[in-house]
Amino acid sequence: MKILIFGGSGTIGRVVSRYFSKKHNVITAGRKSGEEVVDIASSESIEMLFKKIGPLDAIICAAGEAKWAPFNDLSEDDYYIGIRSKLMGQVNLVRIGKNYLNPNGSITLTTGILADDPVIMTASAAMVNGAIHSFVKAVVLELDNGIRINAVSSGLVEEALDKYGDYFPGHNPIPMDKMLMGYIRSVEGKANGEIIRIYD
Repeated sequence: MKILIFGGSGTIGRVVSRYFSKKHNVITAGRKSGEEVVDIASSESIEMLFKKIGPLDAIICAAGEAKWAPFNDLSEDDYYIGIRSKLMGQVNLVRIGKNYLNPNGSITLTTGILADDPVIMTASAAMVNGAIHSFVKAVVLELDNGIRINAVSSGLVEEALDKYGDYFPGHNPIPMDKMLMGYIRSVEGKANGEIIRIYD
């Protein structure tokens, strides 16, 4: 398969890229690193990348940002960081990317445990993750050509403990190889319209 991975050099993306590169043709893209440069907050940038790369068999997104801050400190503009990047960025990957997928291709988005089990300072990030879950469940009803779509929602991965561990008291850190199983299931399996939760 020819697979395009957005955020392929990030904490999760590099593990996903390493696995799929063993048996598939993987292209990584990111805002600051990767084989291709793309800003997922810009639909024009996304369109240019797909035009350059051409037909694909799978699209994986492990990119997107959202503002973490106390609720009382979040401004309207702070919310738009997550809306433009992680939410609309991934929506636009589907909206535009479906036109470049071969029949029976797949799209895998990334959310996280905050959609179901938020912690402090995540009003914006939790909102965005939850919106993506709803989007996946709705858009699957209308995708054609056999295109599948899923979202992988993981708990805090072990490699992010140093940065975010204090925000997740009592949460079980998720080993990277267990997190990876969600992406394998989405891309190489037959799951469709699912939120693939890996929380324990």
